[in-house]
Amino acid sequence: MSGISSRGRVRIVGAVIAGSLAAGAVGCTDGERADAAHDWSTGPTDLCGGNVISVEAGKALKVITGASRFEESAETSTVAHAAKSLSQEFTSSVSGDGDICQVFAVGAAPSDRLEVTWELTGGPPEGEPASKFTVLRMGERALTAADAGAVQFACRSEKLPGSTPAHIDIGVERWSPKDPEGDPEKLKDAYATVAHSFALAMAKELRCENDGGLKPRPVLDPE
Repeated sequence: MSGISSRGRVRIVGAVIAGSLAAGAVGCTDGERADAAHDWSTGPTDLCGGNVISVEAGKALKVITGASRFEESAETSTVAHAAKSLSQEFTSSVSGDGDICQVFAVGAAPSDRLEVTWELTGGPPEGEPASKFTVLRMGERALTAADAGAVQFACRSEKLPGSTPAHIDIGVERWSPKDPEGDPEKLKDAYATVAHSFALAMAKELRCENDGGLKPRPVLDPE
């Protein structure tokens, strides 16, 4: 997969910390941010515009973050908004990337968040992934680790005109001052489940043929 993007898909290679949500959060004291989060908290299935995170993926978020309540997402932090940006990018280039959503657990440190991103990779996955990743059979290829996951799929759609399919990589990575806690295998399954949920939502939003080859539920068995 290009899997993990030219800009550091799921930002694993790069160390770019982006996003206005994160910047705004840093400007608050821990207490103020926690209070605001409690006032505006939501369950996982309502995050990122709703109808994106499955019940199964919501449970996976709890495995990753230890939380079941989260700060509400920004109005533009939705799969629908990201799909529109992706479609516009694809009309002029087969490559490009952008943000989908950031997920903050209620009461978490300002620097602790999940970032969900998209990338147009320009082609099928190539090369071997970093050794920490397990390869799964989802879409064109899926990768998962104890702190990140990604699913790449090919999409033919009227929303993405042209003779060749778009190759779309959806990545999920946790930025945290702490190392991952918990069973590494359970964390891998959790990241794969969350990445699959966003990838399937993106495929449906773009109206990809056959949902981009993604099944309704994640495939967690390694290749």
